[in-house]
Amino acid sequence: MPENLDPTPAPTGTPAATTAERPTAAREPKFPAGPAADPAGSHHERRIRSFQPRRSRVTTGQGEALRRLWPKWGLDIDGLSRLDLSELFGDPELPVVLEIGFGMGEATAQMAAADPGTGILACDVHTPGQGNLLALAERNGLTNVRVANGDAIILLREMLAPDSLAGLRVYFPDPWPKKRHHKRRLIQPEFLALAATRLAPGAVLHCATDWEPYAEQMLEVLSAAPDFENTQADGGYAPRPDFRPLTRFEGQGLDKGHVVHDLMFRRRAV
Repeated sequence: MPENLDPTPAPTGTPAATTAERPTAAREPKFPAGPAADPAGSHHERRIRSFQPRRSRVTTGQGEALRRLWPKWGLDIDGLSRLDLSELFGDPELPVVLEIGFGMGEATAQMAAADPGTGILACDVHTPGQGNLLALAERNGLTNVRVANGDAIILLREMLAPDSLAGLRVYFPDPWPKKRHHKRRLIQPEFLALAATRLAPGAVLHCATDWEPYAEQMLEVLSAAPDFENTQADGGYAPRPDFRPLTRFEGQGLDKGHVVHDLMFRRRAV
């Protein structure tokens, strides 16, 4: 029987209430003060997105971290106000990099621990990963991590000030391997034009992928972007920098014979 119907039989002689007449129980959010399911709602246009929200099972530890730490270190990307990064991180001198897509957050936590002088604004839509990163940040005493929930395009376009980012990291984005889905790939000319307006001059956009056709497209699109220049003199891929940890996902790909490509492009000075 559907959960919104009262299983108790109607008293004799009383017409049974119709579904429309019965009050439907309000669906309570699982994390009332935590990440919203669709924070931007209908405030912004509907368009082809480069991500698929994943609401897989949240463990007890992840759920507890979301309940306790989201009000302190989390934010929903609603597109309604401009973020003050100095206020968000509590330090007006702290350079902030944006990481788009952090999975379960292990690599993000490692980078934050290795470089406490840089703030990481980590954006994703994966609820278990959000909870896991918050738990890792607390466990390791990381005060330089903030977790953003929602669409990174809206975050960049509506909520970040021009020239406000010291860097942008896009590690292992969905490659959308089918040709008809290539339009969903994040690294496109329109995205680069937007990202360039939010990166400070000289800031680096760092991408990594183990999907070679996507790496080739990234290199082509980035090389053609007028606002960026390749940090590699030969115009090719970059060696993996020491600060980017070798993730479990990446290790699995390497075990399968995948080749990982890093691309590091600098925003040109105005």
